[in-house]
Amino acid sequence: MGHKKKTSLKATLQSQQTRLKNKEKAAHAAEAAERKTKHKGKGKAPPLRPNIPFTPTDKILLIGEGNFSFAHALVIDPPLSLEHLPSSNITATSYDSEEECYDKYPDARSNVVVLRDRGAEVLFGIDGTRLEKCNPLKGRRFDRVVFNFPHAGKGITDQDRNILSNQMLILGFLRSVVGCLAEGTIPAYNLSRKPNRPADDDDDNVNDDEDVDASSSSTAQRARGTVLITLRNVPPYTNWRVHFSDVPRLAKTPPKPTSLGTPPNPNYKLLRSFAFHRKMWKGYEHRMTKGERAHGRGTTGEGGEDRTWEFCLKD
Repeated sequence: MGHKKKTSLKATLQSQQTRLKNKEKAAHAAEAAERKTKHKGKGKAPPLRPNIPFTPTDKILLIGEGNFSFAHALVIDPPLSLEHLPSSNITATSYDSEEECYDKYPDARSNVVVLRDRGAEVLFGIDGTRLEKCNPLKGRRFDRVVFNFPHAGKGITDQDRNILSNQMLILGFLRSVVGCLAEGTIPAYNLSRKPNRPADDDDDNVNDDEDVDASSSSTAQRARGTVLITLRNVPPYTNWRVHFSDVPRLAKTPPKPTSLGTPPNPNYKLLRSFAFHRKMWKGYEHRMTKGERAHGRGTTGEGGEDRTWEFCLKD
């Protein structure tokens, strides 16, 4: 029986990976054709303004910060629209203990010193899949919870097990973060749906335009907190089940728990997706979970696109 289940799981994963890869190829081809038609005879298409998904009043929780360079960029040299964001509004966390973090990422120590000097909160030993167990976060609510480039970091060579470990990381985070999200109305971004979207793309109100920022949301009532997950759309990340095009489905229609005692995942609404431009965050450098001293300087996946998906809880 166990062997049959394992074989069935492997076949299902392989089938789904093939379907998603074919879907991505079709979507990219359609997008390329659309841009070619739209800008034919008009010269080079104008660059889109990078999306900044924060406002100066947001309370922001950063998960899995690695060397804390993203938090450092957000505090020290943020985009112009965030120059009045209080450092005290930022809580940056690491899965590793403080000692482990500095051993993995030697530059993390100086970043943490600066963050704390500026009044930002830095927490170590925070498991993003068990946020409800974290005493410093209990009873607190955030407007934005950010998980940039989540990875289980288990070094599993078996592809099926690696896919499942990263799937469980994403699902665990989405289940655990519920208690950290501010309550309120569903954010209403001024978005217009792109034409010619794939027929099986059932995203609620997702929009891929780059020139819409968080300040365009309705402020008549307090908006509920949102979750932002960023991944890369090239191997090895596209080999995961939780990759480029499947993150929304994990959030919107999560699978049922596979073990007794595990609560079901909540359902999320996908608000939008947009390209994540690393250059907008000065000094930010992606670090891999294995650490810099193990040659984990984040070169894996070069040549592709970083993309962010933003979700909020459904009613």
